[in-house]
This record gives sequence, C-alpha cells and structure tokens, in this order.
Amino acid sequence: MSKMLDSIPSFPVADAVEGLMDAITGNFSSLFGFVQSGGKTAMEFITDTLIAIPPVVFILLIALIAFIATKKKFGLAVFSIIGLLFIYNQGLWEELMNTITLVIFASIIAIIIGIPFGILMSKSSIAELIIKPVLDFMQTMPGFVYLIPAVAFFGIGVVPGVFASVIFALPPTVRFTNLGIRQVPKELVEAADSYGSTGWQKLIKVELPLAKSTIMAGVNQTVLLSLSMVVIASMIGAPGLGREVLSALQRAQVGNGFVAGLSLVIFAIIVDRLTQSLNKKK
Repeated sequence: MSKMLDSIPSFPVADAVEGLMDAITGNFSSLFGFVQSGGKTAMEFITDTLIAIPPVVFILLIALIAFIATKKKFGLAVFSIIGLLFIYNQGLWEELMNTITLVIFASIIAIIIGIPFGILMSKSSIAELIIKPVLDFMQTMPGFVYLIPAVAFFGIGVVPGVFASVIFALPPTVRFTNLGIRQVPKELVEAADSYGSTGWQKLIKVELPLAKSTIMAGVNQTVLLSLSMVVIASMIGAPGLGREVLSALQRAQVGNGFVAGLSLVIFAIIVDRLTQSLNKKK
C-alpha cells in the first residue's frame, strides 16, 4: 500500500500558490502601493494625534468613558487610571498609542467587512455553505502564516500588520452576526411581514436590534483577536507594544518583556470591559 502511495506524484500545491501570489502582486502592485502609502499616512496621523494629547488628559478621558459605560461604577475607571499610569511610568506611552492605532484600524475594517457577510450568511443558505468553510480555514490557520501574503502585498510596516490582523480577527463578527439574526424569533419576523415591512425595514428595525447582543459579542472577540495579533504583527515591522515584546525576546530581556506583556494585558482588560459594557441591556 505504501509503495503504491509513494508512486503517486505529489501535487504542485506550493508552486500553484506561488504562481497565484506572483500574479496578484504583479497585476495589482499599484493598488497595493496606494493602499500602503495611504494607510501608513492615515495611521501615522492618528498616532501623532493620540501622542499629542497630554497623557494625563488621555487617562482621565478613558476613565470618564469607563465610568459612564459601566453605569457610574468606579471599578473599571480606577483600574484604567492605575493601569495607564503604570504604562506611562514605564516609558511605553508612545508604543501604547501605536498599538491603539493598529487595533482601531484592524477592528473597524474587520467589523465593516464582517457584519455584511454575516447578514448575507443569515439570508442565504448557499452563502452560508460557501462562507463557513472559508471561516473555518481562517480560524484554524496559524496567525504567523498571514504574515506571508501581508509582506508580499504591502511590504514591511504597520499596513501589513493591519492586513494580517483583519484576516485573523474577522471570523467572529461574521459568525456571531449570522447566529444572532438566525436566532431572532420567527414570530416577530412574521409579524413584521404582516405589517408590510420590506426586507430592508425588517433587517434594520427588527432583526439587527434583536441580534445586537450576539453581534456585539462577536465584535468584542474581533477586537481582542486583533489585539492578540499585535505581537505577531511586530515581526513584520508593525510598531507598538508588540515590538517591545519581540525585542525583549530577541535579547533575552525577561524584565522588559514582562513589563511590555503586562502593558498589553492592562490594555486588553480595559478594551474588553469597555466593549462588554456596550453589550449590557439597559
């Protein structure tokens, strides 16, 4: 049996993928260059704007947002003040601003792409049958693999880091949007139909509001997954706290790596609690 298997020639999958990548990069190089330059300029502008805000003002603003978002509870606000002051004290403030910019861009792009695809899946069983294996592929593929096409398309820097983060963080928003809309009670959908609602009105006024809790859970996971890609994206030149972790790893600096990692944990907790607070029912 093994001899028979050995006699079968190997399929040229690697060569086919290489050819496809060469064709894409060759035919769309000008588009990728435009996205690279435009995205870099936009992200540098956002980062410079965040850095220009005095750290004390920024920290108090985040604490105020946390206080309001958590229905005037002090826990998250106090944690935000202490955690952000710690990051500033450790000299990682500029790296934090770069990380915030990367997470904001990656999360917004993933959400903008993910919600329409989730709606499409909920409305079409054929679309769900096609998209679901793609999502499985995206979620099971190691995050490091996404760095290869990111570098091939956009070179080195923050833009390929955002590209890899979007691919890695996209599936939860798509899946949870599809799940939330499919879980809307059929009785309410039929009631909307009986009142003569169009498909668009039914989606906007009935299905999306009722699925909001599930969709926001997917958004929360997307934001956290984009944050988890920060360290991996630093391997292709993305700035931020991930670069500090990578530098500490390369130089075997345990202390610096721990501080940078702890800063990422603090930021992740603040982001997670804020997005969860938006999902709480009034």
